[in-house]
Amino acid sequence: MAGNKFLPILSQNLLEILDDEEYYDVTIEVGIDPYVKIFRSHMVILNYRSPYLKKILSTNKKKNDGTLVHIKLPNISPEIFQIILKYIYGGKLSLEEFDASYVVKILVAASELNLQELIPYTQSFLINNQADWIEQNFIPMYQTSFESDSFLELQKFCTELISKQSEKIFNSPDFTSISERTLISLIQHDDLQMDGIQVWEHVLKWGLTQNPELPSDPANFSKDDFNVLKNTLQQSIPFIKFFTLSSKEFMDKVLPYKKILPKELYKELLKIFLNHDYMPTEPQTIKTISSRGVNSIVNSNKQIESISKDGSMSIDSKIITIQHAELISKWIDRLEITDKANKLYEFKLIFRRSRDGLTSEKFHNICDNQSNTVTVIKVRGSNEILGGYNPIKWKSGGFGITNDSFIFSLMNNENNEDYLLSRVKDKKYAINYSKKLGPSFGKSDLTLSEVIMISGGDLVQKFDRCHCKKSSYEKPIRKTEDKFFIEEYEIFQINI
Repeated sequence: MAGNKFLPILSQNLLEILDDEEYYDVTIEVGIDPYVKIFRSHMVILNYRSPYLKKILSTNKKKNDGTLVHIKLPNISPEIFQIILKYIYGGKLSLEEFDASYVVKILVAASELNLQELIPYTQSFLINNQADWIEQNFIPMYQTSFESDSFLELQKFCTELISKQSEKIFNSPDFTSISERTLISLIQHDDLQMDGIQVWEHVLKWGLTQNPELPSDPANFSKDDFNVLKNTLQQSIPFIKFFTLSSKEFMDKVLPYKKILPKELYKELLKIFLNHDYMPTEPQTIKTISSRGVNSIVNSNKQIESISKDGSMSIDSKIITIQHAELISKWIDRLEITDKANKLYEFKLIFRRSRDGLTSEKFHNICDNQSNTVTVIKVRGSNEILGGYNPIKWKSGGFGITNDSFIFSLMNNENNEDYLLSRVKDKKYAINYSKKLGPSFGKSDLTLSEVIMISGGDLVQKFDRCHCKKSSYEKPIRKTEDKFFIEEYEIFQINI
C-alpha cells in the first residue's frame, strides 16, 4: 500500500525517542558483573511490545516521589539487549548483519522477553541460512532447542540431523559436556543410527567424565565407586537397548559394570543371553527393571513396547500396553471382554502430543482425513487413561456422524476389569471436529480444549481445559465432570 512508505519514518522517529535522554522513565540493568550496562527506556513502549516486560512493569509502578522504575535482566548480555531494544522500538531487525552465534543469542533473548513474532523468524533464519553452522555446533544447538517450548522448529531440525549424523554427534568433543536431560533425549531417539553397544559405550564415557576421580578400569572400582557411577547413570540406563547386544558384547562390555545395573534388569539380561529362546512375555515380569517404568529392556526409547504372548505384536506407546490394545480391538468388533478376539489389530502411531506438537492446529494438520483411529489420553497425576475410537475421518469444523464410535476409560495397571466403555447414542454429534479442539467426542463427552496460558513469561498453548460431561454417548466415562490436565496423548490408526 502507498501509505506504507511512511512506516520507515515512524520507525526512525521511535528510534530517536530511544536515544532521547529527557523523557525516559525506566532504567534496565542488563548483564552480570563486570559486564553490566544500564539502558534508558520508556514504560509505555515496553508495556505494549513485550508481554514479559509488561508483567514486570505491572508490579513495579513508578513511585510518586519521581523515582524511576528499575528492571534487572541478568540473563541477557548488553550487546544482545541493545539489538533487541532497537527492534522493540523500531520494528526492524536484519539478522544477516550478525554471526550465527549472535543470532542464537537473539533467539534466546526473544524467548525470555516473549517477543513471539521474533521467535519463528529467527528460527527460520538459522535453519535456512546457517544449517552448516548448526551441524558444526550441534551439541550446544541441540541443548538450546530444548530451552523453550517455542523452539519447536529448531528441535525438529536438530532431531532430523540426529538420524543422519548420529555417530558424528556422539563423537563430538562437546558430547561429554552435555546435560543429563540432553543425553537422555539423544539416546532415546527413534531414528538413532547406532548399535546398542555403541550407545552403551558413549553413555559410559559420559558417566565417567562426570566423575573424573573414578578409575578408568572397572576392575579397580570400589563399592563406593560403583555406587557413584550408578547414581550418575540411573536415569539413562533404562534407555539402553541391551537386548540388541551380542553375547560377547554383553560379556565384554556390560558384565564388568553389572553392579551399576538395576537388579531386575541384570537378572532379565542374564536370562536373555544365557537362554536364546527366552523372551519376557508379561509386562509384570520386568515391571521393576528401573524406576523409569515398564519394559525397559525391550524398548529403550522412553516408550512402552509390549510384546504379545506369541511374540508377534508390539505397540509403540507411552500410555497403553498390548493388553489394552487387545481389549480395544474387541470393542471395535463389538465383542464382550470374555470373548475370544477375532483379530488383534495393528496400532500404528500417527500422532504423539509430546513429539508432534501441543496445539489443536498440529493435531488437525496431521490427523485430518485419517480414519479408523484410536485416541488414548494419560491424565496427569493419576493412573487414569481416557480415549475414544473414531471410525470416520477427522476434519476441521462441525460434527462427524457415525454409529460405531465409542469412548472409554482404563487404568494403567494389569487388571483389564478396571474399565468403562460408552458407545455413541446420538450419532449426529459422535465426533467433534472443532478447529479449536484436540481429538474430541460428542458435544462434551470427551473434550480436549486448547487454552492459551502465560507461564514464566512465555505464551504456552496447551490442551489443558479438558473435561468429560455426558451428552452424546451412553454414559459418562469419568466419575467427575471436573476439568483435568493431560500428561500425554497419542493417536493410532487401526488396520481394518
